[in-house]
Amino acid sequence: MSRKWIIPFFMAICLPFLSGCWSSIELRDLAIVSAYALDKREDGTYVGTFQLINPMNVPGALQGGASGQNPSIATYTATGGNPLEVADRASTVVSRDLYFAHTSLLVISEELAREEGLSSILDAMERGLEFRTTTNIVVSRDVKAGDFVQVLTAIDQVPAEKAIKSLEFTEELYGENIATNLQKFINASVSTGEEPLVSGFTVKGDIEKAKTMEQLHSSDGSATIEVNGMGVFKEGKLINWIDGEKSEGTLWVLDQIQQAPVNIDWEDYKDAIAYKVVRQKSNVEAQIKNGKPAISVHIRAEGDLRAIEAPVDVTDPHVLFRIEEALQQKIKKEAEAAIQEAQVTKTDIFGFGEKLHQSEPDRWHQLEQEWQDVYFPALDVDVTVEAFIRRTGMRNNPYLFDLNKKSE
Repeated sequence: MSRKWIIPFFMAICLPFLSGCWSSIELRDLAIVSAYALDKREDGTYVGTFQLINPMNVPGALQGGASGQNPSIATYTATGGNPLEVADRASTVVSRDLYFAHTSLLVISEELAREEGLSSILDAMERGLEFRTTTNIVVSRDVKAGDFVQVLTAIDQVPAEKAIKSLEFTEELYGENIATNLQKFINASVSTGEEPLVSGFTVKGDIEKAKTMEQLHSSDGSATIEVNGMGVFKEGKLINWIDGEKSEGTLWVLDQIQQAPVNIDWEDYKDAIAYKVVRQKSNVEAQIKNGKPAISVHIRAEGDLRAIEAPVDVTDPHVLFRIEEALQQKIKKEAEAAIQEAQVTKTDIFGFGEKLHQSEPDRWHQLEQEWQDVYFPALDVDVTVEAFIRRTGMRNNPYLFDLNKKSE
C-alpha cells in the first residue's frame, strides 16, 4: 500500500467508533433537579425531597415568560436506605429521569448533620449521582430540609437560586456567612489540620402557606428563607453553631471579609460610628516557640466612614486616629472571641494546623494525631490589627457636631 494512503486508511477505520449520539437523552425526558434535601426518620430511613424546575413556568422559557398561574418548581419526596436509593425510588413518582448535573444546592437537616454527619452522604453523592463538586451545601436550622426546599420565592423564581444568592450576598456584604461546596467540605474534612464550616438556613413565617401560590400573591409573603449562622463540623458531624460577631471574627481570621460593616461606640453614644470595609487582608503565620506551636494573625483593613451619630470632628487627624484605634480593638475582639470559641469546641476551623504543616513539616508529624484535641485548644494565638480610614464620605463633620458648635 502506498504511504500516502496509510493515514486515510486508518481514519476510515476509526470513523465507526467516533459516533457521538449513542448515549444521548432527550431534554423532554429529563427532570432537572435544582435542589436536593435530605432528612432522616427515627427508623433510620432517609427522606429525600427533590426540587425540580418546571421550565414552562420559569421566565425566559420558550413561550416567552412565566404563566404566573403555576409555581416555577415542583417538589417530590421519596425514601430509601441511602441517598442513592432515595434518588432511584424517586423515579417511580417522577415521569422523567432525575438529572443532578445542574443541582446547585444540597440541603441537610440539622438533626441528620448532628447525629450521622455528612461523610457517608457525600461519599454516596460522589460515587452514584451526577453531582458536581461545586454544588453548595447548607444546613437547615430548626426546620426540616424537605420543608425548606418547598418554600416558594417571589423575586427569584427558583428557590435554590434565592438561597445561593442570599448566601453569596451576606458573605460579601456582611461577612457573617460562608459559601461551602462539596469539594471544599471534603478537603477540609479529610485534613487533620482543618475542619469545615457550613452556613445554616432557616424559614421565618408560616411554612405551610409558603408552599402554596398564596406565597407569591402577597408583597411580604407568608414565609422567607434566611441565612442563619455557620455550622462547625468535626469528623464530619455538626457540633456547634457560630452566630453574630463570632461568625464575623471567624471570617476575619479566614481572610474571607470583603465589605463587612463595623460599628463602634463613641463616648456615650452606642454604635455611633459605622465603618464599611472596602479592602481587607489577613495573614496567618505558624512557628515553634519554646518547643510549642504558636500562631500569629495579622489583619489589615481599609474602609470608609458611612454613618456618624455622634458629635465627632472628623476633620481632626487626631480624632480619626482615635477612631482607627477603636476599630482595631473591635476587630481584634471579634477575632479573638472566634478563636476562643473554636478552642473550646476543639475544632480548628481556621486551618492553623495546615499552616504549621507547611512551615514545620517535621514537627507537624509529631503533633498531627493529637492536634485537634490537645494542641489546638492550648495554642498561643497572637492577633494584631491595622485599620485605616480612607474616606469620610461626601460630608466632613456630622450634623450633630455642627449643631453642637452652633449652640455654643
